[in-house]
Amino acid sequence: MKTTWNPWHGCRKISEGCKHCYVYRIDAMHGRDASLVKKTSLFNLPVRRDRSRSYKIPSGQTVFTCFTSDFLLEEADEWRKEAWEMMKIRSDLNFFFITKRIHRLESVVPPDWGEGYSNVTIACTAENQEMADYRIPIYKNAPIKNERIIICEPLLGPINLSKHLGTWVSQIIAGGESGLETRICDYNWVLDIRKQCAKVGISFIFKQTGARFLKDGKLYKIDKKLQHKQAKKANINL
Repeated sequence: MKTTWNPWHGCRKISEGCKHCYVYRIDAMHGRDASLVKKTSLFNLPVRRDRSRSYKIPSGQTVFTCFTSDFLLEEADEWRKEAWEMMKIRSDLNFFFITKRIHRLESVVPPDWGEGYSNVTIACTAENQEMADYRIPIYKNAPIKNERIIICEPLLGPINLSKHLGTWVSQIIAGGESGLETRICDYNWVLDIRKQCAKVGISFIFKQTGARFLKDGKLYKIDKKLQHKQAKKANINL
């Protein structure tokens, strides 16, 4: 079972992968400014209880954390200590978050973090070569106990990961960009990353084609509801 927990909402764009952020797009549709970071009404969701005093999130679930922001966002520093504490209290849940700010992790972890909490999985994004070369070495050496996942999404160009990959990486996920204003995802970029993963025995998932997908020299405009389906249909996951 899975659930979503967004303790705060809103973010600040920091790299090319943020350019057409879905949070900004959705907030704009509702007349909101996604650059204004706010604590949400569900901040304490992991420790909320029902009338029988049982936790509202049952034991054993995976909790997708901060998917409308970045858990390591500077603007959320004042709230993160309490969020870490809730993760510690709910050691029976598996918290998962994706960050573009892996460089901040060591400076904001709780005092008892050590090599990481065993129930917290942290994935790192690398949308192009520049971000791969900057973030992945930091990610490799970060104090994280659980599996490490590199997410190349939105994939904005060819990425040579060969100098970074090894047994320390559990999985690579690649995918194109969605939305009305999207950049092209070339299938050759995806296949090349898959080849790099196969060479060193790392799991690979092609998550979605994106809205503008280039294959065999032809540009396809793919409806959002078909982007995951078409990626799965390619049958290239490892």
